Amino acid sequence: MRTENDFLGSLQLPDNALYGIHSLRAVDNFPDQTRFSFAWYKALGTVKLACYRSYRKFKNAALQKYKAERLPLSFISDEQLNALEKSATKLSGGNAFEHFIVPAIQGGAGTSINMNINEIISNLALAEMGKAPGQYDLIDPFEQANVFQSTNDVIPTALTVAAMQLLSQLEASINELRQSVEQQEQKHRNVLRQGYTQMQAAVPTTYDRLFSTYNNALSRDWWRVSKCHERIKEVNLGGGAIGTGISIPRYFIMQVVSELQHLTGLPLTRSENLADATLNLDRFVEVHATLKAHAVNLEKMVNDLRILGSDLMANREVQLPKCQVGSSIMPAKVNPVIPEFVISAVHKIYANDQQISNLCGQGCLDLNAYIPSIGHALLDTLNLLIACNQTLLKNLFADLQINPNSEEFHPAYSQPAISTALIPYIGYHAAVRLAQLMQTEKINIFAANERLQLISNDKLKSILRPEALVQQGYSLNDLK
Repeated sequence: MRTENDFLGSLQLPDNALYGIHSLRAVDNFPDQTRFSFAWYKALGTVKLACYRSYRKFKNAALQKYKAERLPLSFISDEQLNALEKSATKLSGGNAFEHFIVPAIQGGAGTSINMNINEIISNLALAEMGKAPGQYDLIDPFEQANVFQSTNDVIPTALTVAAMQLLSQLEASINELRQSVEQQEQKHRNVLRQGYTQMQAAVPTTYDRLFSTYNNALSRDWWRVSKCHERIKEVNLGGGAIGTGISIPRYFIMQVVSELQHLTGLPLTRSENLADATLNLDRFVEVHATLKAHAVNLEKMVNDLRILGSDLMANREVQLPKCQVGSSIMPAKVNPVIPEFVISAVHKIYANDQQISNLCGQGCLDLNAYIPSIGHALLDTLNLLIACNQTLLKNLFADLQINPNSEEFHPAYSQPAISTALIPYIGYHAAVRLAQLMQTEKINIFAANERLQLISNDKLKSILRPEALVQQGYSLNDLK
């Protein structure tokens, strides 16, 4: 065991622990088991690397410009900087995550997150120099690992990096799902389907029309998500505690975001008002609203398919893929687990949206103390949406089957509402007589018309062709 100290006292830690006293205090203060985001952790490594590289450039520029003068500032040695950069690079690749022990839900505006990262980087850097963890007289979590940084600019900047990286994944997953839905649309063109409004049989439609609505909704989702990078690209890195850049060299402030942009390949920009980017988090509210809209579209789509593929549908034309055994007692039962997973996930997203809105509004004066929970909810939503799109693509749409009834005897032709298609030809009241006969005699529209002789059979068949039923209205030529 080793002993570490802070101004509150001392604590014992395992000799090989890469975390330190500040992380241990946080675990004791925040006894929650919710795991911190791995994407955010890696992004923090990248942000730290950008800071160390910017520090090196500042150091070299200062020594070059003032080489003949004694500077009023002592610099971190090249050996220390090399070790810090190597350590940050390891974190950006996901290494040492098991030593990140601070939970996702916490107080303190992310100070515990930043210090856990600083301690891991310091101790990894010490190992690079052949030293044991905790020898902070050589590399200190505050003096070296946190140089020219503040929790209040590092944590939200890393969140932005993680969110933008996940947004790119989400954008791709939406487009892949949209393409699969489009294939279903093309495959089932002019395949007749009974339409429903308010859970009641309505006028008929086609399956390609249904899939086209999902395709259009996903296209809108893809377009909106593709714009989210623009909405959150401004970061406050270099702004320090409250965006004023206090105790940070101006050279570093001007350089560090460009360095981060180079490392990530993301269109990040330094906010023109670093204080605004520090204390106002409405950009995350705006982006999450877009994500919620995508969640709404997914819920609508899977809810439809869950109903259409259920035993409640007598004709059962839609066959959902059989993914897993559905009951521990009822033989051969299969449940719509993919739609159920998506519905469960999107309702968690709705809860995240409420939390993000509420906590962003709880920002107080020059800082928002709730950035850890805001960030956790945002990244949780992104991961859930990516997971939803991936499982819908792989486990639902890839093997979705439509087995329509033969067109002439399709159940849609037995629903009285289909008489709506004849109103332009025979008038409303005659259509009512036709619908009533179908309803009372339990016969289809062809048999009912045979009795009432309202229109020729050939004309009736022409009017009731699936492609004619969905042709977007009629022309006067159709009535001839």
